[in-house]
Amino acid sequence: MTPPLFDSHLHTPLCGHATGHPREYAQAALDAGLAGLCFTDHMPMPAWYDAPWRMRLDQLGEYVDTVRGVQAEYAGRLTVQLGLEADFHPGTERFVERVLNSHEWDYVIGSVHYLGAWGFDNPEFAAEYDGRDLGGLYHDYYALVEGAARTGLFDSIGHLDLPKKFGHRDTEGYAALHALDVVAENGLSLDFNTAGWRKPVAEAYPAPDLTRAAAERGIPFVLGSDAHRPEEVGFHFTEALKELHDLGARVVTYAGRIRHG
Repeated sequence: MTPPLFDSHLHTPLCGHATGHPREYAQAALDAGLAGLCFTDHMPMPAWYDAPWRMRLDQLGEYVDTVRGVQAEYAGRLTVQLGLEADFHPGTERFVERVLNSHEWDYVIGSVHYLGAWGFDNPEFAAEYDGRDLGGLYHDYYALVEGAARTGLFDSIGHLDLPKKFGHRDTEGYAALHALDVVAENGLSLDFNTAGWRKPVAEAYPAPDLTRAAAERGIPFVLGSDAHRPEEVGFHFTEALKELHDLGARVVTYAGRIRHG
């Protein structure tokens, strides 16, 4: 029996780089035949961190109220959940913990978007790859992923192999496998993120070999489109489900930070 299909990685205009009212995302999910969705907008961080690309702390209440409003509007037709995409950046853990304790969340993704001061997935700064050693880059990146998995703050790791976004692939793979061991040891899931199919790399996060390696370790996956526009809700989910099935991977959802499936 196929479990109810959720899109559990969605953004809102409060992050500063998404369009469309959350109501439009909910309607798109309903039109696509999904059973539910979970908004996971970029959570507030200290004012000095990534300010143009996330909601401010004083907007968090607005975010919660807006999602709760859509939840009430679609009650009985679509399950609407409240989550966050949180960032792991060493030194900010206490701030993140305070935000996560401020409301009742359904699901929290832990993502690494920065190596030091470099926002490596931002197209504006993609030229920096030309001066980087990819082996060292991936080693440093997966060390941060391991740090995120060990914090106990998150339910899943977001877009596991994100540095490949512009086509700069990991040629070694050992650091990724070690990170998967840590993810498994700490009982986390992985965000199966179909946005990669919209990016230059033209491949979901994580790659098929990493998806298989995760499945072999018993790590489940949470489907997410990483939609920043209503029309991206449920993007490539048919292909995603086929790939996950073919690789022996398990799909789960979260509610109240509890894993289901």
